[in-house]
Amino acid sequence: MSEYKINTKCVQGGYTPGNGEPRQVPIIQSTTFKYDTSEDMGKLFDLEASGYFYTRLQNPTNDTVAAKIADMEGGTAAMLTSSGQAANFFALFNICQCGDHIVSSSSIYGGTFNLISVTMAKMGIETTFVSPDCTEEELNAAFRPNTKAVFGETIANPTLTVLDIELFARVAHAHGVPLIIDNTFPTPVNCRPFEWGADIVTHSTTKYMDGHGAAVGGAIVDSGHFDWMAHKEKFPGLCTPDESYHGITYAEKFGNGGAFITKATAQLMRDFGSIQSPQNAFLLNLGLESLHVRMQRHCENGQAVAEFLQQHPKVAYVNYCGLPGDKYHALAEKYLPNGSCGVVSFGLKGGREAASIFMKSLKLAAIETHVADARTCCLNPASSTHRQMNDEQLREAGVPAELVRMSCGIEDKADLIADLSQALDKIPE
Repeated sequence: MSEYKINTKCVQGGYTPGNGEPRQVPIIQSTTFKYDTSEDMGKLFDLEASGYFYTRLQNPTNDTVAAKIADMEGGTAAMLTSSGQAANFFALFNICQCGDHIVSSSSIYGGTFNLISVTMAKMGIETTFVSPDCTEEELNAAFRPNTKAVFGETIANPTLTVLDIELFARVAHAHGVPLIIDNTFPTPVNCRPFEWGADIVTHSTTKYMDGHGAAVGGAIVDSGHFDWMAHKEKFPGLCTPDESYHGITYAEKFGNGGAFITKATAQLMRDFGSIQSPQNAFLLNLGLESLHVRMQRHCENGQAVAEFLQQHPKVAYVNYCGLPGDKYHALAEKYLPNGSCGVVSFGLKGGREAASIFMKSLKLAAIETHVADARTCCLNPASSTHRQMNDEQLREAGVPAELVRMSCGIEDKADLIADLSQALDKIPE
């Protein structure tokens, strides 16, 4: 499908039925698979043949949907995980071990910030956080001899900063490490980070890709561009024999296009088991089929809501890169010319109290921890998703107490604006 446009890949990528075969991707709801001989199964365990023996590692339904996402992103290989958090953890832990170091944008989802700064730190993997707006010199200064990866989000959740992908990729490559990008918010419909130098892309497929709040999941896609063997001293897990898997050297056996995902599957999925269920993969595929249509409406509604809020006297500021005056508008025009996403964040002049009144007054927009859904939802991050951060960390992450994140669904934009208007009216002058 590589020759087709992204719209066509959303609908038909990953699966081409043969004569008389199911038109829809089949759900292979089985934990295990039968073989005629032990020798046949042994070839699978030796990675000498392709196939399936246990769904904890791989499943045909999952692999079909992963292939579609890889095609959409322009990658060479992909895998599904149980959640977006699992995808980010696997993507980083696949090349990091105790004693290693990561450079990350500070403007990332609160759960991911906690994963990297707290949980992975307990595993002996340290992280230096840098501003997404840092200069090249400041970014270079964050690196150490043991740095193994750079991480960021194309559009950060919930601050909506836009990462300068080319800059971060250039500096990462100068230090011999890959750039890993979480591309959840724009999806490959609006941005394909590989085209700007990124090496690995992750997704919380729970968000726009599913789009209906039906199935939690994640995905990792490899561009196939990063030359692991050229930096083999940095990546022993990929470039030296894996004694837990018959002494295979992944980078030698599977090359740049397959080594990363094969190792993540054969080693990490084997040991952690964060597999996406085949049923969820099936639901994800249904969402992908309409992704290109939905993203257009999400962006249209997001733009209309942002423009309304920008003019409202009770709103202190609006973060949305589609606004001409937005700090990230120029980067958005470069990386996101067809639109960014439907998520708008804004601050209320009355601070925490005003945010509380506003949230209680919403009628159409639901208060949810979810985001990027067909239905509009709202959140005050400081009192929910980011509540593990102190005030200083909240300010550094760009989520002060007055900040509200609104995820515009695919309803009529006039109804969304009317709901916002009546909720804002409830805030005292």
